[in-house]
Amino acid sequence: MPAFELGELGWSADLADNLETGLTPGRVVAVHRGAFDVRTAHGTVRASLPGRLLHDGVDVATGDWVGLSGSQIRSVLPRRSAIVRSAAGRTSDSQTLAANVDLAFVVSSLGPDLEPRRIERYLVTIWESGASPEIVLTKADRMDDPWPLVAAIEAVAVGVPVHVVSGMTGEGCDALRARLRPGTTAVLLGSSGVGKSTLVNRFAGRELMAVKETRVDDDEGRHTTTHRELILLPGGGIVIDTPGLRELQLWDGGAGAVEEAFSDIEELALACRFNDCSHNTEPDCAVQSALRSGELSRERHASWLKLQRELRAIAIRADARLRREVKRKWQQRTREGRARAKHKRAF
Repeated sequence: MPAFELGELGWSADLADNLETGLTPGRVVAVHRGAFDVRTAHGTVRASLPGRLLHDGVDVATGDWVGLSGSQIRSVLPRRSAIVRSAAGRTSDSQTLAANVDLAFVVSSLGPDLEPRRIERYLVTIWESGASPEIVLTKADRMDDPWPLVAAIEAVAVGVPVHVVSGMTGEGCDALRARLRPGTTAVLLGSSGVGKSTLVNRFAGRELMAVKETRVDDDEGRHTTTHRELILLPGGGIVIDTPGLRELQLWDGGAGAVEEAFSDIEELALACRFNDCSHNTEPDCAVQSALRSGELSRERHASWLKLQRELRAIAIRADARLRREVKRKWQQRTREGRARAKHKRAF
């Protein structure tokens, strides 16, 4: 494979400043079980993490920039953004969906899968990541009048661009493709069957990703994308396709992310009589007033409260996890100290 400019993948002077001398820079284009495909200036390398980095719990995700020595990843360069969720199931671990992303396209189809509450959850995660969110509503060709549904999403995605597209007819796709300028990385996030891979194929001008029909009755699809993959598009621009997400549990989201996603409610709260208003029973509460007048929907208000409760629970779990890690380290140091003392007494 001929050499090409790493700038096409988003390489920058800031990244170069953080690369250890003697290492080869590359970007992770796919993550497999125990292995990573890393694109360098001279081709793609199947790389692995050395035992030391595995022991230290170093996180490597699609989109990361790394320093290679041969076929081993020796360092992960600082990220400018990371889309992180709580891993599926009852674990307290995190899962990085994509790293070093500029734009995060939340993809949902116009139909039974369209759910404003799910969009709100995505927005909180993306605002926390450092990327900029945009909403992509697909399969516009299936509806005679999609605009009432579009308006419902615009009402919860305050200040966020909303694109209406059809991968079948091409409606809106050129404008969406224009958002991917050379060196810009976008990730596609959404459930199975909403048309993420169809969009990638249209952007690429050929079928790179397998696609399957969704069920008409509930718009659900099977996972056609089995792993997260970074794709360099013809003419510039980078897109990361991801498998369908059945759930998106928040991970360590700060208050700022909720404020961004619910800026309309946060603005109402500024008009409350008391600065520490709980928006429950206090007099002259602007949030409660908006609920009574219908300016604020009870569904959006309930979602705001629910996400805040989730973030508080995450903070409590994170604190407990930190305590366990500190305790484990001290126990390890104690064992090592006893072993050294025993060794000295033996001599």
